Amino acid sequence: MRYEDFFVGQSFSTKRRITSAMVDSFAELTGDRNPVHTDDEFARNSRFGRRIAHGMLSVGIISAILGNEFPGPGSIYMKQEVKFLKPIFLEEEVKISIEILEKISEKKRLLVKTTVEKNNGEKAVDGEALLLFEGE
Repeated sequence: MRYEDFFVGQSFSTKRRITSAMVDSFAELTGDRNPVHTDDEFARNSRFGRRIAHGMLSVGIISAILGNEFPGPGSIYMKQEVKFLKPIFLEEEVKISIEILEKISEKKRLLVKTTVEKNNGEKAVDGEALLLFEGE
């Protein structure tokens, strides 16, 4: 898409299943081996009762969506504000939504709302991102 084709209120959503393999790979790649993410026994005795995904894994998925799906190729991630509201459990399917809040035309930037929602409707992640769009 071209920058001119985007409009305030335009949105995109998709679902992803957060798997144990994704969490294990994220822990390996980043070195974040917090046992609440990587150790079943430790996590079972935590406030969550089982392993949870890294919050930043969900932000990484948002990044992938911004760069590949919506707005897509040409998106340069400049800034992200994020609140982690609820845990995402392993093997849980979540809905990731992106909505354009503002177009800053003179700089070809987009301010977007970024959310991750659990199947029960609760927001797990809430935030806003600023993108530079250098697509077609």
